[in-house]
Amino acid sequence: MEDQLLYHIIERCKKGDQKAQTELYRRYYRGMYNVSLRILKHTAEAEDAMQEAFIAAFRQLETFRGDVPFGGWLKRIVINRSIDQLRKRKDTNTDLSRLANLPDEQPAKQHDETKFSGISPEMVKEAINSLQDNYRIILSLFLLEGYDHDEIAEIMKISNGSSRVIYHRAKEKLKEILSKMKAELNEVNYG
Repeated sequence: MEDQLLYHIIERCKKGDQKAQTELYRRYYRGMYNVSLRILKHTAEAEDAMQEAFIAAFRQLETFRGDVPFGGWLKRIVINRSIDQLRKRKDTNTDLSRLANLPDEQPAKQHDETKFSGISPEMVKEAINSLQDNYRIILSLFLLEGYDHDEIAEIMKISNGSSRVIYHRAKEKLKEILSKMKAELNEVNYG
C-alpha cells in the first residue's frame, strides 16, 4: 500500500505537481539531512547540500525507474552533493586514492572489546566527527549508510582497494580516539 502511494506521489512529481514535491520532500528530508550532516559536519552546509540534492532529484526524476528503492536513489544524490560541497569547501579536488598509500600513523594494535565498554553513543558520534574527512566519509558510508566498497569506490572516485585501506585506517583511528576518550573519562571519574 505504502509503495503504491509513493509511486503515485512520484508520478505526480514527474508532472510538476508542487504539492506532490512537497510531500516527497516531507517524507525524506530528515533522513537525507542526517546523511548530509554526517559527511559535512556543518548544519548550514548540510542543509544547502540537501536542498540542492532535492532540486537535482526533482529534475532527474524521469531517470528514476524504480529498480532500486526511491530512498536509496535519493540518498545517492544527497551523498554526491554533500561530497561535492565538501570539495568546494576545501577549494580543491582532494585525491582520496593517494591517501590510501600513506603510511599508517601507528601500527595497528589489537584492541580488547572490553576496553570500549562504557562508551556512549554520543562519544562515538564525537569521535567519528573528529576524524579527518576522508576517514569520516568512508566510515559513514560503509557502517551507517550500508554501502559496500565497490559502491564507495564509485561514489568517491577511488579504487575498491583504496576504499578498503581508508576504511581500515579509519576504524583504527576511531578505536584510538575512543581509547583516549575512555581514558580521559576514567581519569575524571576515578582521578
